[in-house]
Amino acid sequence: MNLCDFAPEYIRSIQPYQPGKPISELAREMGLDEAHIVKLASNENPLGTSPLALDAIINTLHDIALYPDGSGYELKAALSKRYQLDPEQIILGNGSNDVLDLAARVFLKPGATAVYSQHAFAVYPLVVKMIGANGISVPARDYGHDLPAMLDAITPETRIVFIASPNNPTGTLSSENELLRFMERVSRDVLVVMDEAYYEYLPEANKPDSISWLKQFSNLLLTRTFSKAYGLAGVRVGFGLTHPDVANLMNRVRQPFNVSSIGLVGALAALHDAEFVQRSYALNRVGMLQLTDGFRRMSIECIPSYGNFISFRVKGDPSNTLTVYQNLLQQGIIVRPLGIYEMPNHLRVTIGLEAQNKRFLEALELALSELN
Repeated sequence: MNLCDFAPEYIRSIQPYQPGKPISELAREMGLDEAHIVKLASNENPLGTSPLALDAIINTLHDIALYPDGSGYELKAALSKRYQLDPEQIILGNGSNDVLDLAARVFLKPGATAVYSQHAFAVYPLVVKMIGANGISVPARDYGHDLPAMLDAITPETRIVFIASPNNPTGTLSSENELLRFMERVSRDVLVVMDEAYYEYLPEANKPDSISWLKQFSNLLLTRTFSKAYGLAGVRVGFGLTHPDVANLMNRVRQPFNVSSIGLVGALAALHDAEFVQRSYALNRVGMLQLTDGFRRMSIECIPSYGNFISFRVKGDPSNTLTVYQNLLQQGIIVRPLGIYEMPNHLRVTIGLEAQNKRFLEALELALSELN
């Protein structure tokens, strides 16, 4: 037998996560100048990186021969102060994806189940499957989470429920009251992972007071990231906030030095760069209006979004969507097809700078005109 045949079937059946197409890859494929390409596929911050974070990273480069602080003491202390939590309630990750993975490793096993929504982040079923556990995908309601149905889907074998707030790739958001009612009704022996990767892009009126819920619910894990609003996607820093007992177990399976030294210092500096986060939020609001106005002018159906991205529908059968996607690539515009999310007629576009948004809309109009 082949060596790989001895790997568990649930590992061999996994389809690897497909990230947004890199600029360099498109340049090679299409023979385009990288400077001509606009990447709007991975929900990165179009303003770049927090200036405070960038300076901190540059200043620490001379120490990269040394291992980072495996405990992340200074970053945890800053997060502890920011959120008024004990450091023992904080888990650091190589991006928030790493924190999702740690939760699955601790609380799932073969035969256990995890619940998540249809059209939710592709990493949820991925981390469930790699443990050999079973995923229960609950049909979405208006492209968003049907929380009552997700509650009903929980079985005695369920150990984790994943909730994206707001959701990627649809941008939908459950209200604070809906989320709180869910937490009040779910069994305390089920860990609720509330993925808040796009929290900083929410208007103040729509931000749930989820941090305060940690005092009431020992089975709640909040995950956040420095990849989006803080502009640190390339150095991979995320964190989880939860009950100390849950954090203790997750830290037992966390890899040593899972966050790099430049990630730690960059995140610490970015955490204090409120001006950059506010500029990112404001730019996103303006850009969202720019794109939705453009979609309306072209009679394109889109899903109202609370993230830094928006998903839109291409009329006709799914082949039209792929044709438009390829046409955009040929014009140097990278967006994200959503076939893996059971949305074969949709594409997702990240909110960019004003000029990038304008170029995308012009390219999209041309791509759609060539369908006829």
